[in-house]
Amino acid sequence: MFSIFLTPYFLILTIDMNQWLQLLLTIVIGIGMAGVGMNVMHDGNHGSYSSKQWINKAMGASIYILAGNVYNWKVQHNVLHHTYTNIHGHDEDLDAGRIIRFTEHAKWQRFHRFQHLYSILLYGLLTLNWAITTDIRQMRRYIKRKLSYGEFKSPVEQWSILVITKIIYVSIWIVIPMVFLDIAWWKVLIGFFAMHYTAGLILSVVFQLAHVVEDVETPLPEENGTLKNTWAIHQLFTTTNFSTKNKIVNWFTGGLNHQVEHHIFPNISHIHYTKIAKIVKETAQEFNLPYNEYDTTRKAIISHFKHLKELGKKPSLQA
Repeated sequence: MFSIFLTPYFLILTIDMNQWLQLLLTIVIGIGMAGVGMNVMHDGNHGSYSSKQWINKAMGASIYILAGNVYNWKVQHNVLHHTYTNIHGHDEDLDAGRIIRFTEHAKWQRFHRFQHLYSILLYGLLTLNWAITTDIRQMRRYIKRKLSYGEFKSPVEQWSILVITKIIYVSIWIVIPMVFLDIAWWKVLIGFFAMHYTAGLILSVVFQLAHVVEDVETPLPEENGTLKNTWAIHQLFTTTNFSTKNKIVNWFTGGLNHQVEHHIFPNISHIHYTKIAKIVKETAQEFNLPYNEYDTTRKAIISHFKHLKELGKKPSLQA
């Protein structure tokens, strides 16, 4: 994955080539960027890449060259998403602002009637938002709430890491290409955008297929804050798998097509999910619990956009 991600970058910097080929290679970088995020960074920051903690930290730190921040990601993903999966107001993966309505509990706007058409165009902006605004807003919010995954570190330390890593990030992906390449600065920015749009589109679609489809639930807690089901059973009602028998999808998504297994066993490496899945499925059937899955990626994508279309209807008109 690192080869797919970084080899095109060095080829662009060191070999004189047609600018259309350079643009094509930025798209390949975006594919590799998504691959590293799903296979390496994700497992590293879950502590499941290796049995050695320093290796997990090193692999998790790859997020800094993907546009993100370790502290923000661990809070948003490990704490909020994995603890409060698909719970409106707590799982930030369901929060797209006003522009997309991912749950029936979100406020409906007239333009949501078309969200199944325009959402795919916005999905590609995911990692670009990470690079520009999301990290700053998240860090301000999380530090104010004193949220953390593990020990809560000094806010000064967290802000320092954010600023330093953003400077390094901009240097790698914008400053160095502008210095090395004999092309206009705006062409560098187009390549930067193409890289991010490709990665963002892939990552967004993979994320949505796990939790924003027809067969999953978005429960709300009772007035006293309790939920109907225990944590593990809650994961079965709010998560779905897709295309688990496709070896290419298994490889490229880093096992994120096995979302049911990942949500129940987030600290186990994704390379074991295929074998674990059989046990989880049999156990769910034994206790009459749901085990949501789509045979193919295509079926999951169709379900996602059908679900978006349904959520886009005016609430009084929904079935």
